Amino acid sequence: MRIAIIGTGYVGLVSAACFAELGHEVIGVDIDPKKIAKLKKGESPIYEPGLEELLKKNLGNGRLSFTTEIRDALPSIQILFSAVATPQGEDHKADLKAIFAVTQSVADSIDHDLIFVTKSTVPVGTGKKCEEMIEETLKKRGLSINVPVISNPEFLREGMAVGDTLMPDRVIIGINDDTHAKKMMEELYKPITRVGKPLVFMNRESAEIVKYASNAFLATKISFINMLTELCEKTGANIRDIAHGMGLDDRIGPRFLHAGIGYGGSCFPKDVKALMALAKEYGILMPIINATDEVNTQQRARFIKKILEVLPQKSTVAVWGLAFKPKTDDMRDAPSADVITALIAAGHAVKAFDPAAMETAKGVMPKELMYASSPLDAATDSDAVILLTEWDEFRGVDLKALKKAMKGALFFDGRNVYESKEVQSLGLAYLGIGI
Repeated sequence: MRIAIIGTGYVGLVSAACFAELGHEVIGVDIDPKKIAKLKKGESPIYEPGLEELLKKNLGNGRLSFTTEIRDALPSIQILFSAVATPQGEDHKADLKAIFAVTQSVADSIDHDLIFVTKSTVPVGTGKKCEEMIEETLKKRGLSINVPVISNPEFLREGMAVGDTLMPDRVIIGINDDTHAKKMMEELYKPITRVGKPLVFMNRESAEIVKYASNAFLATKISFINMLTELCEKTGANIRDIAHGMGLDDRIGPRFLHAGIGYGGSCFPKDVKALMALAKEYGILMPIINATDEVNTQQRARFIKKILEVLPQKSTVAVWGLAFKPKTDDMRDAPSADVITALIAAGHAVKAFDPAAMETAKGVMPKELMYASSPLDAATDSDAVILLTEWDEFRGVDLKALKKAMKGALFFDGRNVYESKEVQSLGLAYLGIGI
């Protein structure tokens, strides 16, 4: 099939490369000429394992191309995906300016039947507004063509997005009474459904809510286990044991019960707050979602307070990890930003290392932050080490070499990667979360 994807950010770019890999002819569109020039050379502007290989392969075989002009992408395509950003706007509502701009551009230029798919995370009712915009514009243009608007939310995990796209848990399609659109989406996803992955159809409004609901529920699991960490610390319990005991219950499961400094990134914080804003707009109470957000904020603040209470004045501190999670260079709402800003404000010197996110960090972190070439380089002559992102590279550090390189002996484990006894046996003071 011939498809266009508007927006080559995280979701759009991964989707474009993967649809091409599945055999479709794909054209990606973005208003940033520098980004498009880079993509045409097969260079990914984001760090995502496996993505650049797919770009180069499918550019080479002709199934993938890029342009800065929507009008260049429209002729002869059958399906158009809108994958532009919906950042947090006023009062935590999703900012839909880009979505509506794409919708209007398509309505102004299209001259044949087309399926308009919203891939971005949008509040319920957005698809209806887009459909009305298109219908109104086509009527003014005197055209009688069919452009149904459907919802196809993404469920990608950064660092695992290529696999999540090619082998998803499920594909959600929100369609309101359009048999042709349903058949086209079935055809589009046939390479995935052939291997047994479920294609789930529902109405558009349900599909628009399901992404927010999924992320909010996962965030709630994280906040629930984090809520218990302070109780563990005051009673002598171990949050690892509690999470393990809970996770063995099939009704609960072990995933997202790993205690730490809380969630960050581009989805969980934004989607939780957007769901709260949507509930407020409709006059609905969602106390569990509100508590999820509050606990996450408190967890980060509590960890920072713990660090500042123990650190000697004017310490030198090594930070391991800048990205909000491993296998990405994404710094959006990363806990490291709050921790490092607080340390520098308190008069401490900070030297950080991250395998992928240091270039990104230079654009958003305080200018006083220093950067290291390795975990041990960051820790050399430091009074303390703070582990903030659970990269595999930090799991295998030689702790004897670490102790020898450090000036002090404080080890703050913000992700509970290490066993406290192992760290303490080498003369380091271990401070985890809920342990």
